[in-house]
Amino acid sequence: MRKVLVITYYWPPAGGPGVQRWLKFVKYLRDFDVEPVLYIPENPHYPLIDNTFLKDIPNDLVIYKHPIKEPYRLASLFSSKKTKRISSGIIQSKDQSFIEKMFLWVRGNLFIPDARKFWVKPSVNYLRGVLEKEGIDTIITTGPPHSVHLIGYYLKQTKAVNWIADFRDPWTTIGYHKKLKLTSSAKRKHKLLESKVLKSADKIIVTSATTKKEFEQITEQPIKVITNGYDSEISSTQKLDEKFTISHIGSMLTGRNPVKLWQVLSDLLKNNIDFKNALHLQFIGVISDDVLQSLNDFGLQTHFKVVGYVSHEKAIEFQKTSQILLLVEIDSQETIGIIPGKLFEYMAAKRPILGVGPKNWEVADIVSDTKSGCIFEYSDDIALKNVILDWFTQYQKGELFVTSKDIEQYSRRELTRKLAEYI
Repeated sequence: MRKVLVITYYWPPAGGPGVQRWLKFVKYLRDFDVEPVLYIPENPHYPLIDNTFLKDIPNDLVIYKHPIKEPYRLASLFSSKKTKRISSGIIQSKDQSFIEKMFLWVRGNLFIPDARKFWVKPSVNYLRGVLEKEGIDTIITTGPPHSVHLIGYYLKQTKAVNWIADFRDPWTTIGYHKKLKLTSSAKRKHKLLESKVLKSADKIIVTSATTKKEFEQITEQPIKVITNGYDSEISSTQKLDEKFTISHIGSMLTGRNPVKLWQVLSDLLKNNIDFKNALHLQFIGVISDDVLQSLNDFGLQTHFKVVGYVSHEKAIEFQKTSQILLLVEIDSQETIGIIPGKLFEYMAAKRPILGVGPKNWEVADIVSDTKSGCIFEYSDDIALKNVILDWFTQYQKGELFVTSKDIEQYSRRELTRKLAEYI
């Protein structure tokens, strides 16, 4: 059985989507003759905690840890709420306080590529011994944080290792980069580091075809698309909510604000008494002030509930009992290749997916191919309204279901098989 060293910042009890990809890969790698050895920070600063993920860690998994200096801890002394929000990826587009503007400038221009950069050098020194001890010649780095890739880059300079760099998100083209108040010098540094990583890694893994095309303009190294997936039981027999629930699982960040959808729902409330009595919106996760304001502006304040962050297991329950599952991405050319991990769990829940995102969003092809819902652009309103009314009619008859197909290719075990073959 071949050993590989997986270097990751996010690991249980961290919550959120960042931890799930490699937790699930590690869970199944041994089924395909690959023995994972983990390297994680000893004292990380995780904005979200979910202890339910701990049960997925193999009992005898070898895990190495080394301390990390976390700037977010120091910043939280000034404003713990804003620090947690920024470290979670929630960046307000307006009404930023002086402290928030300062944090963003410091984060973008002094901590390059990110605030976990101080873990790089100590990790490289520490892992040289680990590689010798374990007899490992293959390492895998996964980012963000993209500073983790620099650990692989520097190890590669001094050790004869096969290095695979896994990008859960793009680097310099990720949407929030524009909000970090980067100077021209900082932008150049990010581009340089991105190029070094992409040209030095032996193999690269990305989560979308769009990111693959982007990276192919920078490097000639082999690139493979391995999406995220689902690890829950596929179910279409669960007891559904009595209300016409439209649920969004995960953070509704600034910019993910489908105003046309709120307008359509508002119009239906005014003109359809049955719809008014049945509609219930649920937001399971953090929601930005911009979205809350829009919901209130369209008179939806009595029809929605912000549940807040819940464990992953509880989130799966919400997915399976909701009438409709809402998926929203920022309306930008830079996000067409962003495929949220929850998409695949939505498909496994066997509930209709209602998506709103940018033109040419890669998600639209996946949803269309699997017949698991409908995806709209931000400017759509008539077609969006017709679909919601159609689904509402089916709901009233107790016949709101989807007949999705070919979703098994996105199971975590099948995706791990593809990973093992690539390794």
